[in-house]
Amino acid sequence: MANIGIVCGSFHRAEIEQMLEWAKDEASKCSLEITKVVWVPGAMEVPFAIDKLLESEDIQAAACLGIIEKGQTQHGLAMGQAVIKTIIELQLVHEKPVGLGIIGPGAEHHHIGPRLEPHARAAVAAVATMLELI
Repeated sequence: MANIGIVCGSFHRAEIEQMLEWAKDEASKCSLEITKVVWVPGAMEVPFAIDKLLESEDIQAAACLGIIEKGQTQHGLAMGQAVIKTIIELQLVHEKPVGLGIIGPGAEHHHIGPRLEPHARAAVAAVATMLELI
């Protein structure tokens, strides 16, 4: 059984707590154990927390859960692109997979609810698949 960490953005705490429950269920189905859950203020802080998790020898992979809503400016889009690019780079640096369970960028309120469970489960399932490859 592989140990994984989960990074959760707390800006939308109630929704992310729901996502975390689905992620835990999916981890159990995939024979993964979530040994560390880290809450960060928002998406911008996710890469730093992922980096710290992946540095740990007892963590084989990580996933992140969050929401980047559509705003009135392009700030969310620019931030989301930077966060996702950095997460990809961290996978390569640490040679450990990271499942992306961030809804958005550009999510509108009516998009969020229907995507909570699928994004949470997909992030963990992606980690499970990648761990099988390595």
